Amino acid sequence: MRFDKRWAAALFVLIFVVGSSGQSSQNKPLVYKKKYIMGTVFEIAAYGETSEQTAAAIDKAFQEIVRMDDLMSNYKPESALSHLNRSAHFHAEKVSPDLYRAIERGVQLSSLSDGKFDITVAPLVNLWKAALAGGSVPSPQQQQQAQACVGYDKIELTPPDQIVFHSSCLQLDLGAIGKGYAVDRAADVLHSLRIQNALINAGGSTILAMGSPPGQPGWLVHLRDPSHKIDPYVILKNESVSTSEQTSRSLLGPDSPGHIIDPATGRPLDTELAVSVIAPTGTLSDGFSTTLLLLGPKPGKALVNRTSAVSAIWLSPKAEIEMSTNGPQILLGGKL
Repeated sequence: MRFDKRWAAALFVLIFVVGSSGQSSQNKPLVYKKKYIMGTVFEIAAYGETSEQTAAAIDKAFQEIVRMDDLMSNYKPESALSHLNRSAHFHAEKVSPDLYRAIERGVQLSSLSDGKFDITVAPLVNLWKAALAGGSVPSPQQQQQAQACVGYDKIELTPPDQIVFHSSCLQLDLGAIGKGYAVDRAADVLHSLRIQNALINAGGSTILAMGSPPGQPGWLVHLRDPSHKIDPYVILKNESVSTSEQTSRSLLGPDSPGHIIDPATGRPLDTELAVSVIAPTGTLSDGFSTTLLLLGPKPGKALVNRTSAVSAIWLSPKAEIEMSTNGPQILLGGKL
């Protein structure tokens, strides 16, 4: 549902605090590195046995994120996803395990939200790209034609690695879960290289916490607050948080469409809310944040209440709050 990741860095705010008072018994050094991938800046801060070992592990994690981008990018014509979008119509295509798992989880989220979140939204996304770039708004006929191509139920998954599209115009867009999945894979790499305590930040829109800083209960992450009055924050430990909101008109111009497309209407979502979701994995928090923004607070809270270990908060520029906590606690630091 997100077709331009370049906006992520401008939309989301991350502040994390490493406890200066707590020196671990091993005196593990903190290493911080960043790299531009997937159209945004990924940051990793990690504790390890030595600076050299930790830096090397972070580099390996970045390499894994690059590999995920090569699999799932809609912008790279040579990516595995782009190839699938060209060739899987009424024909079974064999894909890599990671791409299969990412698509499988996207289909699960699509089903869980009854299609409000839909990874087959790519035809609509592509239609509105030109409008976002300053072109004319698609006509109602163009919107209807693209909308007819959308439908996660037209995907057939055959374990462990085959996918068929039962539509001549169906295409996938993994933009709403791709960064979350990449963050999870980066965490797997760090774990395999004996890094237990780290924070992975994908442009501020998806953050995953492994363990905690020395002497601290977790990683302190301040969430997006369009009102600048509430200051919601969470203490993350082996959890992820993701934030979604529609592109600000101050960034695009008063008549420009936003970047999050609603499959139900075929048009950019009209909302001023920002929603942050805490979940056990980056894939889940990333997909859920877009899903809950599309659903809105009332049906969104009902979905959260049916899902274990997930919490969410909706915030408006007027400091209006809706919250559902079925997992980690969301704290409010500001004064209204």
